[in-house]
Formats: sequence, C-alpha cells, structure tokens
Amino acid sequence: MKDLDELNALNGQQLWQPMGHPGDTRANPPVIITRAEGVNIFDADGHGVVDAVGGLWCANLGYSNDVVKQAVADQMQVLPYYSAFAGTTNPTAIEAAEAVVNFFADDGMERVFFTSGGSDSVDTALRMARQYHRLRGEPQRTKFLSLKKGYHGTHWGGASVNGNNRFRIGYEPLLPGCFHIPAPYTYRNPFDETDPAALAQKIAKVMEDEIAFQDPSTIAAFIMEPILGAGGVIVPDPSFMGLMRDICDRHGILFIADEVICGFGRTGDWSGSRHWGVKPDMMTCAKGITSAYFPVGAVMIGGKMAEVFESNQSGEGSIWTGYTYSAHPVGMAAVTACLSETLRLDTKTNAAAMGDALFAGLQRLGDDFDIVGDVRGGHGLMCGLELVGDTDAKTPLDPALVKRVHKATYDAGTMVRIGGNNLLMSPPLILTQADVDTILASLRTGLAAV
Repeated sequence: MKDLDELNALNGQQLWQPMGHPGDTRANPPVIITRAEGVNIFDADGHGVVDAVGGLWCANLGYSNDVVKQAVADQMQVLPYYSAFAGTTNPTAIEAAEAVVNFFADDGMERVFFTSGGSDSVDTALRMARQYHRLRGEPQRTKFLSLKKGYHGTHWGGASVNGNNRFRIGYEPLLPGCFHIPAPYTYRNPFDETDPAALAQKIAKVMEDEIAFQDPSTIAAFIMEPILGAGGVIVPDPSFMGLMRDICDRHGILFIADEVICGFGRTGDWSGSRHWGVKPDMMTCAKGITSAYFPVGAVMIGGKMAEVFESNQSGEGSIWTGYTYSAHPVGMAAVTACLSETLRLDTKTNAAAMGDALFAGLQRLGDDFDIVGDVRGGHGLMCGLELVGDTDAKTPLDPALVKRVHKATYDAGTMVRIGGNNLLMSPPLILTQADVDTILASLRTGLAAV
C-alpha cells in the first residue's frame, strides 16, 4: 500500500464518490479511514471515533467479528466464485437460502432471490411484482405507490419510487407510473398534523384517494420502509404500516417492505415488519445480512407469490433478471455465518436497550439546544436530530453550519451522518452504554460549535 503522503496527494483527485459533488471532493478531500475495530473507526491521522453511522446503516456486528471473517476467508480457498444462474448452484448458496428463509419465516417469507445489494433488491422486487400480476392475468397492473421521504436505492426503479427529490431531479424522466403519498412525518407534513395516529389516518385517506384516481386495477405494488431511514429516521405511528397493508389487500396491491436498513435487528425486532406486526408479500434486504463484510442483497418472497410463480405452466414464470454476483459463494458463506452470529449475540435485544438509552440522551440534547428542532428514534438503533435555524419557523439549519456541527462531533469522538439538515445515527448493534455516552458527549460538543 502507498504511504500516507502518497495517499494524501491522490485523495479526491481521481475517484468520484457516491452522494457527493466531484468538484467539491477535489477541493476538499474526504477523510481517509484506514482501519476499524469493534465499533470504532480510525483515520489516516490515527484519530479514532465511535462509528455511529455503522458504516452505512450496515455494520451491525461491528468490525471485529472473526467468525464471519473466517467464513469468507475459508470460502475463498475452496470456491471463490461460480455462477448461480439456473443450471448451477453451490453449497453455500443452498445453506444461506435455508438460513435466511428460516430467519424471516415469522414474517411469512418462504423463498429468497439473492442480489448484490439493496438497490438490486428493490429493482428485482418491482420487476417481480409486475410479473406476478401478469402471471395472474392482470398485465395492466404496472404502477407503483411509495412514500415521500422514503429511500429505496439508486437504480432506475428504486430512484423512481424514491421519495426524496435529490435522488430524482437530475435523472428525470424516470420510470413512468410511480406515485408518492405523504410520509408519516409529524414534524413536517401538508396537514400540519402533529398527532402520529391522526396523521396515519389522514395519509390512509390520501392513499385510498390516489388508488381510486389511478384505478386500483392498474397498481402493482406499494413499497415502504417500516421506519424511514435515509429520509431522516421518520418513525410512523404503530398503526401506520398495518393501515397500508389493509388498503393494499382490499385493492389487490402487493405490499413490499423495504427492510434493507430495518432488517436483522436494527429496530429492536428481527424485522421492521415484525416490529409493527405486519406480514408483507415481499421484503427487500441487504446490509445487515452480512454486516457489510461482503456485498449481498436479497428479495424475500411470501407464499402467495411463490405459489403463483412455481405453479405457472405458461412458460412465462421464468425470472429473467439477475446479477453476476447473485448467490456468490463467498457472499453466501458470509450470510450464513452472519445470521448465526446475529442470533447468537441476540443483537435485536441489545439494539432495543441501547436504542432507548441513545434516544433518551438525544432528547436531553434537544431540550438543551435550540438548533435541535426534532428528535426522532425510540425504536432500536435508528435515531436522528433535525437541525433548524429558527425553531418556530422550522427553517432548516444552513448547510455550512450543519457541516460545522458534523466536524466538531467527529473531532470530539463520534462519526455521525449528514442527511440534509439531519444528523443521522445507525451504530453497530453491539453498541455498549459507554459507546452511547461517547456519542452523546461528542454531539453535545458538536451542537455547541454553532
């Protein structure tokens, strides 16, 4: 590896990074993260911090799980790759499929289709939804509904159902037939409704109205995150997801739960759907499925859909989509090891307890700092602070000041993530109370820097 001086000279000059401006990267080279241990990351200057972002909502087991690392290393020696397209498979794929289906059996999932990541999974689920209706004799069901502020990756289909316009505007026109309804966002919504249950009912009415306007017989699926992550950790009322499920059922619309962030214990339950007591028709997964030690995603398929595909005799039931790295043998070894460790460590229970502690501390910070307009969380290790310049007007804090808070927090010992005027937190699920205390102390320093 090149020495530090060489790396600094090259940093930001040739590599275009996701979610950033290439010119800004050249002018302001990013922090170089050189190693990680437990829940801590270390930069090229040797500065160590608690990673309250968990990589990117994904390092659920932290960075030092030797069981998963060894599974990856061992599989590299035996079968580093072979195609899993129809006609061939591999032992680790068979084992991983059993493990992940068993993991989500209580959610009604019976089959799995492996992908390379979350965006792949969303696009695949949207395709499967259209194909399902076609196989049932309703090819006109091609439209999709989703929530504003929802995040579903950056592939063409995922960007089309995304509910944040910064992922859309520069790439329009996107997939036709995608329509959005208001998010269950009590701090900002078109109804000025602050009661979560009342807001859920109002959004349900909008959903029904939009379905009637579009014609229910034209809608293939509705997709939502059980807790909206990248959109600002927006926590719906406990009734909300069930209301959406019931509406979909009444109109023959498939329900897709995007569990890419929420799945595998982050909400304090093994899935966000289970957290709210809902069984979807499909679930999209990634991130925590390997603790990000290897890029893997999955689409989980419920029994109703599985029966339609598997019993089809028309010749149109084949799944003509997939990825070079679908069911990659090394990735599959990582999946099985990660799920075993996830269950052994009972990360959902720790996520619930540490999430409560973190949320309570963030609420105290909200009381102490006027720039904190809203504190969101309370359901596992997903939390957010919305920063404002004017509390009464809810004016978003100037981006330069948000960056100042972010840097001061990092310098004080914690990495958090900027999402617009939000500071987002999704730390590893092995977090300890001492780590929570570090996060809160660092944020206090960061907020005081404005």
